Amino acid sequence: MHIPIGHKVEKMFSGIAYKYDFLNHILSFGIDYYWRDCLAKKVKKLDPKTVMDLATGSGDVAFKLSDSLNKECAITAADFCQPMLDQAKIKQLKSKKYSNITFQFGDAMHLDFEDNSFDVVTIAFGVRNFEDRNKGLREILRTLKPKGSLFILEFSQPNVWFKPFYFLYLKYILPTIAGIISRDKNAYRYLAGTIESFPSKEALKSQLLEAGYSKVDAYGMTFSTVAIHHAVKQ
Repeated sequence: MHIPIGHKVEKMFSGIAYKYDFLNHILSFGIDYYWRDCLAKKVKKLDPKTVMDLATGSGDVAFKLSDSLNKECAITAADFCQPMLDQAKIKQLKSKKYSNITFQFGDAMHLDFEDNSFDVVTIAFGVRNFEDRNKGLREILRTLKPKGSLFILEFSQPNVWFKPFYFLYLKYILPTIAGIISRDKNAYRYLAGTIESFPSKEALKSQLLEAGYSKVDAYGMTFSTVAIHHAVKQ
């Protein structure tokens, strides 16, 4: 029986939800804080009133956006993995300061939001897990207001000189460390594979334009292992 990729991804994240934040910080050597900060600064420049953080996971990007943006900005944080959302809600309750964030179920393939709903949509490390990338990007485009912006924070293809070291880490070191901590080595082998096969900055830029965005800029960070794409709706 064929099991949809989306279902497999949801099941995988459900299994590692309780260790997800800790592993992110360990496996990125803490640089993930810097990446989220760069994303939030770019969003802040637009002073949005409505934001959706898609594939929010345990909510770290949503919380960072709330810290950075005007408190009157309404942030909808959506994910299709309920255990990850549960972790985000626990963190929200403990903090007692993120009342402008609403966590809810949301699948990028079928977003339950009206057309032209958001000034900004952010998605961090989620696009590479889309079951159908073009469909997901078009769904996001539909929910954006005219002149609205999509910010994608995602792994990319590193600078040529750094590639051998990077892929050695991805293939062998990362799954080993993650397997010891999470007891699910296969999940991180899968994630490493999605990183290795993900398009370059230029290729993703082309895919965004093909999906209907009118303008796309890409910014590489940390030897281009990660990039932020800013795509604008016409």
